[in-house]
Amino acid sequence: MAKTNAGRFFEDYSVGDTLTHAVPRTVGAGERALYHALYPARHALYSSDTFAQASGLAASPLDDMIAFHTVFGKTVPDVSLNAVANLGYAEGRWLKPVWPGDTLTSASEVIGVKQNSNGKSGVVYVRTTGRNQQGEAVLDYVRWVMVRKGNLDAPAPETVIPDLAKVVPAGTLAIPEGLTFQNYDFDQAGEPHRWGDYEIGEQINHVDGVTIEEAEHMMATRLWQNTAKVHFDTSARPDGTRLIYGGHVISMARALSFNGLANAQMVVGLNAGAHANPCLAGDTVRAWSEVLDKAETSAPGVGAIRLRLVATKGGAPFKLRGEDGKYLPEVLLDLDYWALMPI
Repeated sequence: MAKTNAGRFFEDYSVGDTLTHAVPRTVGAGERALYHALYPARHALYSSDTFAQASGLAASPLDDMIAFHTVFGKTVPDVSLNAVANLGYAEGRWLKPVWPGDTLTSASEVIGVKQNSNGKSGVVYVRTTGRNQQGEAVLDYVRWVMVRKGNLDAPAPETVIPDLAKVVPAGTLAIPEGLTFQNYDFDQAGEPHRWGDYEIGEQINHVDGVTIEEAEHMMATRLWQNTAKVHFDTSARPDGTRLIYGGHVISMARALSFNGLANAQMVVGLNAGAHANPCLAGDTVRAWSEVLDKAETSAPGVGAIRLRLVATKGGAPFKLRGEDGKYLPEVLLDLDYWALMPI
């Protein structure tokens, strides 16, 4: 009897399957330090207990993307170990802060499958929920991933494509208990711009760029326990390159967006996302944002701002698609999310 596991292939998924992911992970200050070493992350709420306490929280929670990467990494052996590419996201909500010392687990439900026309792969849709040690949901989201077939002769399943919301309604965003920006220190946060200073349709060039180093990417995927073969094994891709984990690009772009959006403190909703083109070691990532919407919240002094975050590896800012409607080849990431900002 084989003791090892080659991972699931496309034909191994059925709508309704529940996947319980190993291994529980207790996260703490070490993850925060490594996260801030890997990315130029410096949003004040995630950097300072004092700043967080002035904002009504008990202490500084861990960065929202630490929660995402940790929960995501657990899904890889069951969802995307044999993936060709991670394609997109929808209906994502950060439901509770993750605190140092919390233990995170995750589980996924298969909600859709569609075999590709080439018969060699298919797209699998899953809804993933991350929970803390109390069993409370801290994060849930949908993602879809292209997965290879292990048996090319396996019959195509009945196509099921889930009906996903294009936008997480602002009224359903989870605001951390006690959060207030009434005593917000703009000097300590790094910029004076508040919610009312941003206009829908406004575009922001984040100016800076960071070159993706292979060693840092390898450290990141190990930190998040992401075992996808295309990130570790250059023989897993026909051209012998190592594909950079899409979440690494998300975190890099989010960190770069500090220049112009320093007060977009907490990510609380993920409306949509696409890894438009592959990112490889040596690519220099730059970013720009567009304000898509704004909404008030029930928390004192706290507004929600909906942003499009685009990461590129070159080209002029504010260019996303060509005349054919397809993403330009230099576009790496197109992410649509909600953040919380002082009014």
